[in-house]
Amino acid sequence: MAVTGNEVRVLIKSDEDILAARQEGRELGVRLGFGPSDLAVIATSISELARNLLLYAKNGSIICWPINKEPRKGIVIQAEDEGPGIPDVEAVLKDGYSTSGGLGLGLPGVRRMMDEFAIVSHPGRGTTVTAIKWKE
Repeated sequence: MAVTGNEVRVLIKSDEDILAARQEGRELGVRLGFGPSDLAVIATSISELARNLLLYAKNGSIICWPINKEPRKGIVIQAEDEGPGIPDVEAVLKDGYSTSGGLGLGLPGVRRMMDEFAIVSHPGRGTTVTAIKWKE
């Protein structure tokens, strides 16, 4: 797997940072040639992941970069934090599961919208969520 182009990294500490991350990720998607519907998916996924960073870890980073795995090209979106971690990863991937009183659609929604999705979490040390959208 080769990573090409520029990495976009946005520190998430406020709602304004979520908007900035959405915009930066969307702009990278435009440069990579994604169409309008995929750009909406990319921006929505970034919003959901960044919102979780604020809600559960209080801060973290959204990192986006191009990926080239012949014959496919795409975008990687990664959310990382040093927060409390996720005690039960399987539970948070079920629709309707929420510890914050929300609808519980964030991570399951991102998993459905993106082509590849993975969570690595260590209680007490943080979480990394990685999602890839491949360009059709």
